[in-house]
Amino acid sequence: MQRVLVTGGAGFIGSNFVHLLLQEHAGVQVIVLDKLTYAGNLDNLAPVAEDPRYTFVRGDIADPIVVRQVMEGCDLVYNFAAETHVDRSIQDAQAVVWTNVRGTQVLLDAVRDLQVPRFVQISTDEVYGSRRDGVFTEADPINPSNPYSACKAAGDLLVLSYVRTYGLPALVTRRSNHFGPRQHPEKLIPLHVTNALEGKELPIYGDGSNVRDWLYVEDNCRAIDLVGREGIPGEIYNIAGGNEHPNLWIVDRIVELTGCDPALRRFVRDRPGHDFRYAIEDRKVRALGYAPRHSFAAALGRTVDWYRSHPEWWRRIKSGEFASYYRSMYEGRG
Repeated sequence: MQRVLVTGGAGFIGSNFVHLLLQEHAGVQVIVLDKLTYAGNLDNLAPVAEDPRYTFVRGDIADPIVVRQVMEGCDLVYNFAAETHVDRSIQDAQAVVWTNVRGTQVLLDAVRDLQVPRFVQISTDEVYGSRRDGVFTEADPINPSNPYSACKAAGDLLVLSYVRTYGLPALVTRRSNHFGPRQHPEKLIPLHVTNALEGKELPIYGDGSNVRDWLYVEDNCRAIDLVGREGIPGEIYNIAGGNEHPNLWIVDRIVELTGCDPALRRFVRDRPGHDFRYAIEDRKVRALGYAPRHSFAAALGRTVDWYRSHPEWWRRIKSGEFASYYRSMYEGRG
């Protein structure tokens, strides 16, 4: 049986990936290592909690002792653990440096010492920076614009340096903006879906013209699974959604799907250093056999339906620590 470590497996992409692994691969044992910060949620893993192939360990990827204990005997490591929110990184960069840089280094050292056969670093298209037209390929230089993307870029460079220096069997995936069930309501789509369901204001940075390419989380997870099994060590694999839309267009689709009052839309002061557009080419991962299974319209509809049918999940989050954070970010702006 293949032993797989998934760091950050209680978060959004990580938990969806754990579900996919257990559904698609009978001969797999999955160990989840998660610090359970504000973005980690054991409710995300409740459907697999009784599966004998699943084990959860609470711990920090920057803790070498815990990392070595859980990584011992693993055949494959997927590093989803990261501080991912740009706004939080702008307010205080300490956590993103600790997890996204120091944590990645601790994992790489353990992979090297324990001779783990394969390591996959989960990254983002944001490391490339913004561009008005055209697309980034894996060969383009990185040019991050904020503390979050700078720390993800640093993690990527550490991974690639370990490949070159030590021959580490590691790969990197960089995906476009993603969405789907179990995403923390600090992110654009779940924030606006849940606010719309509650009849609350829908904050839009600037004039809403910033463009993102949207990728459904299940498609992203399938691509990552494929790269983990078939990708070439030392390579970077972009994973695109092929769904470029301005933020305002996304909010308008959410208004339509939830039936909320369009007057709830509210334009707020733009984020500092807000990248205008992200766009990546993903021919390399498609050459492995990847193709998205979900259209954007169908995936967004499924996502709205999930939040509509799981109010207990997001209301607990929005009534806690997130409530004061949300107010500090959006109230009084405009």
